[in-house]
Amino acid sequence: MTEQRFGEFVLVRREGNVAEFVLDRPKAMNAVSSAMARSIGEACAALAADPAVRVTVLTSSNNRAFCVGADLKERNSFTDAELVRQRPTARAAYTGVLELPMPTVAAVHGFALGGGYELALACDLIVADATTVVGLPEVSVGVIPGGGGTQLLPRRVGAARAAELVFTARRVEAAEARELGLVDVVAEEARTAALELAGRIAVNSPVGLRAAKKAMRLGQGLDLRAGLEVEDAAWRSVAFSGDRAEGVAAFNEKRKPEWPGE
Repeated sequence: MTEQRFGEFVLVRREGNVAEFVLDRPKAMNAVSSAMARSIGEACAALAADPAVRVTVLTSSNNRAFCVGADLKERNSFTDAELVRQRPTARAAYTGVLELPMPTVAAVHGFALGGGYELALACDLIVADATTVVGLPEVSVGVIPGGGGTQLLPRRVGAARAAELVFTARRVEAAEARELGLVDVVAEEARTAALELAGRIAVNSPVGLRAAKKAMRLGQGLDLRAGLEVEDAAWRSVAFSGDRAEGVAAFNEKRKPEWPGE
């Protein structure tokens, strides 16, 4: 296992082809300050540039919260001009997670509120445990979900359900969150289950995984004909790859593939 720290508040562990992206500001329940947002963006850039990473799992070092959202104490100290200047830094953190090219899994324990839940929403899959409480409470403090929540939540649960959750600012506990589709799995221990899921994903072709993710993301919201064109372009990008050749050879030779990743 290797470890790399990005600033004070983000730790990335790599074991095999799985990266664990640890939100590591436990004293503040991972409230996203400007410094933490910069670290998230830097860590995402490093992971995106690493072809050896097949899956990224987003976790927390705090035993009570995944992330409680924006650092409102810091925000309260900002002038209007400072808030405007900080906005690109905040956006870069959320879009950094959203645009990671490999499959991503959020392991949610405890509170995932506001920007914290938006970090989870930016992942492809969300694994939770019984302690989980999620929500987008931004309208209760006079703003809106600004880390992708107004766009990602309707895509996950539908427009009317997302409207009810955003407009009421209510918090949702694990069992109901699973029922509503706010999380995908409720496990006994979220981090362990998320890493196990990542391991099952990571045995597959890295070229195939990234192309499949890209096709699903780009095709979302398109009509079927346009979506199938996106899929065809993704297929063409992998059809003549080394991974495809190795996958076919391994199948025919009844052995595990050794993916070249190209």
